[in-house]
Amino acid sequence: MNHTAHDSKLKVFSLNSNPQLAEEVAETIGIELGKSSVKTFSDGEIQINIEESIRGCDVFVVQSTCDPVNQHIFELLIMIDALKRASAKTINVVMPYYGYARQDRKTRSREPITAKLIADLIQKAGATRLISLDLHAPQAQGFFNIPVDPITAVPILGDYLLKKQLEDVVVVAPDHSSVSRARQLADQLKAPIAIVDRRGTSEDTANINIVGEVEDKTAVIIDDIIDTGWRISSSSKA
Repeated sequence: MNHTAHDSKLKVFSLNSNPQLAEEVAETIGIELGKSSVKTFSDGEIQINIEESIRGCDVFVVQSTCDPVNQHIFELLIMIDALKRASAKTINVVMPYYGYARQDRKTRSREPITAKLIADLIQKAGATRLISLDLHAPQAQGFFNIPVDPITAVPILGDYLLKKQLEDVVVVAPDHSSVSRARQLADQLKAPIAIVDRRGTSEDTANINIVGEVEDKTAVIIDDIIDTGWRISSSSKA
């Protein structure tokens, strides 16, 4: 049974990172997308207005913190604050991409742990739950003191690849940190895995070797983030 935004206690709002995704989510569950506006002043300040009552409602905000990362993070924080002040019952953040997730530990002296800072900001603003997709490091859930639902797209990717009926598949992890994700996909495809053993952090300095058999096989490379694409392209060349 479908509900309208006026008679449902469930609300879905979109900001500027994933409006099409938010619209599809709302359509799938049979409600109208929540009414809000986002305005940016000439000096870069953001103003958000919620244009309907959300008192006592379970609210879901769809917002990835992808490029421009800082703009989208601040939109999200301001939206959470607005929802809290408008007496939402729960504020559930749907963040398919968790920006700054790669900065989840100190690798050098005097470095910040920015993934933890983002978690603190989201909680302090008033979020009551986070839903994210394929977190860069699953242990980032521990940065939060609110429920975190880590969703993975690996089964969907696996179903797609099975339908392609590829032969002699090997699933390739582009580095050691991706082995767990590669193994999950390989188990679904009933395929072996290979690992790209890279020493170095740039295209000019990296020394790359392959651990496992890939010759004459169909290699499926799986990673959680493609930014410049260097890890994927260098893995395919190796």
